[in-house]
Amino acid sequence: MSKTQQITDAVIAQGILPLYFNSSEEISIEVLRSIYRAGIKAVEYTNRGDAALANFRKMVALRNTEMPGMLLGVGTIKNMQHAKDYLAAGADFLVSPGYVPDVAAHCVANDIFYAAGCMTPTEIIAAESAGIKFIKLFPGNLLGPEFLSGIKDIFPKLLFMPTGGVDTTRENIEGWYKAGVCAVGMGSKLISKKLMESKDYNTIESETKKVLEIISSIKK
Repeated sequence: MSKTQQITDAVIAQGILPLYFNSSEEISIEVLRSIYRAGIKAVEYTNRGDAALANFRKMVALRNTEMPGMLLGVGTIKNMQHAKDYLAAGADFLVSPGYVPDVAAHCVANDIFYAAGCMTPTEIIAAESAGIKFIKLFPGNLLGPEFLSGIKDIFPKLLFMPTGGVDTTRENIEGWYKAGVCAVGMGSKLISKKLMESKDYNTIESETKKVLEIISSIKK
């Protein structure tokens, strides 16, 4: 099985891709531990600011010693330099807020999972033409499930995941699943700044478990 397929399968099985960033190395690592305890096997760390790359290297080292089977991806990849830096640091997959053609080409050629951020059918067509199969609908809260319902039939071979404003409620998640997503990207609604600042790792763990249970029951 290709690496791209392996990661695609892991994200679909999980039904959610949690994403977060914190400038503190300690908090970044403890959040990773807490969501891993909750049952998460794939996570997106956001490339935001100067500390991100160094923190990510530490997270990879921790994963290699403590977290068998955990896939570590990086989001907010906006150019080829970002992609190269994080792949060299051990990233398993890449995610962008938009569609970045040279990153897409590099990932397709080298069997690297890449989720391109798209907001319009034109962008989705460009990504699909480049060989990308996994589309991040962004920002999800502006597009809404109705947008996906309206375009999904045009793209029968693509997988869609909304990110941005996806809520932890059953109602919100179910609305997206009914529209045809394969997973939901979930950031601040799940791993909030407040929870990170107060180092409330137990709540992060229990909330993540709750969301995994909601998704599991929706899929049934």
